[in-house]
Amino acid sequence: MLAVAILAAGKGTRMKSKLPKVLHPLGSKSLVERAIDSCNLVSPDRQLVIIGYEGDKIENALNHLQRVEFVQQKEQLGTGHAIMQLVPHLEDFIGDLIVLNGDVPLLRPETVEKLVKTHQENGNAATLLTANLPNPTGYGRVFCDQNNLVTQIVEDRDCNTAQKQNKRINAGVYCFNWQKLREVLPKLSTNNDQQEYYLTEVVDYLNPVMALDVDDHLEISGINDRRQLAVAYDILQARIKEAWMMAGVTMIDPDSITIDETVELGTDVTIEPQTHLRGNTIIGDGCKIGPGCLIENSELEENICVLYSVISDSRVSSNTRIGPYAHLRGSVQLGENCRVGNFVEIKKTIIGNNTNVAHLSYLGDATLGNKVNVGAGTITANYDGVKKHPTIIGDGTKTGSNSVFVAPVTIGEGVTVAAGSVITHDVPDHSLAIAREKQKVIEGWKMKSK
Repeated sequence: MLAVAILAAGKGTRMKSKLPKVLHPLGSKSLVERAIDSCNLVSPDRQLVIIGYEGDKIENALNHLQRVEFVQQKEQLGTGHAIMQLVPHLEDFIGDLIVLNGDVPLLRPETVEKLVKTHQENGNAATLLTANLPNPTGYGRVFCDQNNLVTQIVEDRDCNTAQKQNKRINAGVYCFNWQKLREVLPKLSTNNDQQEYYLTEVVDYLNPVMALDVDDHLEISGINDRRQLAVAYDILQARIKEAWMMAGVTMIDPDSITIDETVELGTDVTIEPQTHLRGNTIIGDGCKIGPGCLIENSELEENICVLYSVISDSRVSSNTRIGPYAHLRGSVQLGENCRVGNFVEIKKTIIGNNTNVAHLSYLGDATLGNKVNVGAGTITANYDGVKKHPTIIGDGTKTGSNSVFVAPVTIGEGVTVAAGSVITHDVPDHSLAIAREKQKVIEGWKMKSK
């Protein structure tokens, strides 16, 4: 059997935040969620998160993960002390234990899988992930023999001058034989600079202990402050964008583009500069997105062009053009071959095929049919101060410029609404609706001088 323990009890004072460090977001997920996800390929039987500072917030944030268990570390007395708290929870557990840090979010699942495989194939008592860093300052040093068997681990603050020349560092990622680890935990001492129980001390009591060098040392980057959080985001984005470009997506100026790993992109998609794709977004084949777009939790079918616009929680059908400066939000459903143009806002509205809303309009809580032409400045007045009300506009209807529909109201098929009309009553099919004051002209009129 296999268990994983995530160390997530620390406060993270250098984040300068009221939020526990492990709950800070990195892209679409928190740091601790990413640590949990790094074990996806090894499918652990038990997942335990060790919590302390603001533990209730961490529990609430992870309550959507059904298989996660929480272990309290009331006093934060070091990594060894944290693992000691597992003993009552894993009393009958037989197997291996992976130990990860909740603030190390970039570990690839393939790396964790390799760690477990190396550990089990060699029958190790412990296997730890290591890396050779150009500048290892701040990290514990790992000393090995020619077979990568660990002879000693020394924390950075406890290293002498000669030991600090060693560039192989401890990544803080381990795989232990749990029975052997449990037996030696009582031997840990606080005889060190911080007077804490270091988990690394178990190397002195376990045999054999093997080191496994990670291929990409950026995977083991830890987060201690906002600057490191920003650096980690850059690393994550570089991975995501490289994978999509290799899969057939064109990115103009990738450095200015951000994409969540939850986003799905088709082939021959072009993403222009300053475009940001968030959440559960799907972009179909042949779409051109940007420049200057934000799309989140939305689905765009094939061959859609979006320019300088914001789309959230919506669905757009094929061969539609949106923007510049359009805003779709709140479950909009836009049909095929539509045009949504300059300075148009659409909210919670269903629009049929071949319908145009070209400019300067607001459509809210509305249903529009096919081949509707919405004139410039058309407004659905959907809110009476208490409730939202629907507007229905039938197929083939044309609304004149500066039309206002005071909901609830239904406009039939093939209707023409005269410019400047305020429609307050239903209009039957194939009608002309005019609702405006008759023009009055007073000839020879002058404003009286003051």
